[in-house]
Amino acid sequence: MTDNTPTPQESAPLNRAVDGPFDDSEANPVRPYIDLGGIKILPREGLNLRLEVEEQSKRIVAVGLDYADSSLQVQPFAAPRSGGLWDETRVQLRDQVKAQGGRVEEREGSLGKELLAEVPAAANEGSGLRLARFIGIDGPRWFLRGVIGGAAASDPDAAAKVEDLFRSIVVVRGSSPMPPRDLIPLRMPSTPGTA
Repeated sequence: MTDNTPTPQESAPLNRAVDGPFDDSEANPVRPYIDLGGIKILPREGLNLRLEVEEQSKRIVAVGLDYADSSLQVQPFAAPRSGGLWDETRVQLRDQVKAQGGRVEEREGSLGKELLAEVPAAANEGSGLRLARFIGIDGPRWFLRGVIGGAAASDPDAAAKVEDLFRSIVVVRGSSPMPPRDLIPLRMPSTPGTA
């Protein structure tokens, strides 16, 4: 019997291996995932997927998922064997939001500790602050970060749907050595069917 209790440095729900997000070794091999390299997404009705590309390098740096009148941006990172990154990442995010003139509070959510932030809106979104939730899960040698916007930042029903979407993600860390905090490479989707 394995002990799923997180180490003090690791921040993950006790049921992560059962409820997700999943490591590639834990995923159901017969499910029709959309394969994006570092992560796999389970298609569902009403889900739209966007790849966020860094202009200079043309590298995919994040996956945007639009679902339930909400947005979920996800990024998989390599993590050390010894423990997770979410605790220190939360501190960095909190400092960044405050430096941008936003407000942030840490709270306990269904996925563990999360940050609820009011962040300055992008220039094309008008002025003012918009609500965002920063979530993160530490897995075996990986860390999955999510940013939730739209309805799921404040509406419990939309939040439950987006959290379920986040939990269904499979992280494909691979066996090659990677420095901690490096983005696990993402690629254009290849799917068994259409998404």
